[in-house]
Parts: sequence; structure tokens; C-alpha cells
Amino acid sequence: MAISKPELACVYASLILADDDIDITGEKIQTILKAANVEVEPYWPGLFAKALENANVKDLITNIGSAVGAVPAGGAAAAAPAAEAKEEKKEEKKEEESEEEDDDMGFGLFE
Repeated sequence: MAISKPELACVYASLILADDDIDITGEKIQTILKAANVEVEPYWPGLFAKALENANVKDLITNIGSAVGAVPAGGAAAAAPAAEAKEEKKEEKKEEESEEEDDDMGFGLFE
């Protein structure tokens, strides 16, 4: 799914405001868009401002790809044990694979 020009313009304007530690509001997004000669429907800046009003944009950027950062605050506590369980399973699987690899080569560590 491609992002539309108005969405992209609002994203960039929001990033500019966040980088300068300025509150993200519809009016400020619209001001940046006007200065850049970008025309968008009047509802876009307000939509982005509303979506980002309780979000710390800088934290969102630095936590991209992290499992805990992608989960809303209420689900973060539940996600941590699940992530640990997955890591444990991966470690066990790796240990089993390395043992099997030794057997495949015709010798083992304790033979």
C-alpha cells in the first residue's frame, strides 16, 4: 500500500516539529505545509496531530523494530514474558542443532 502525498507531507511536518521539540498540533503542521507550498485537505493536519498527541515521536523513531516499543503501554508487560519464552526456545533449538551437527560429522565431544 502506497502512502499518499498528503499523508507523507504530514509525516514530514510532524517529524520536523518533533525534532525541534515543538508540540505537534494541526495548526503547526498546516503552517509547515503552507511554507513548503504543499496543499492538503484541511482534515489531514488535525488527523495527524490527534494521532500523535499522546505519543513521543522521538521514542517511536528510536524504538522502531523493537517488540516492546511496538506494543501499546498496556500490553508491554505481557509481551516481555512471551519474548523471553521465544528466546529460550530459540536457544534450546540452537543447542539441539549444534549437537546434531557434531553427530553428522562422525565424532562428538565426549566420544
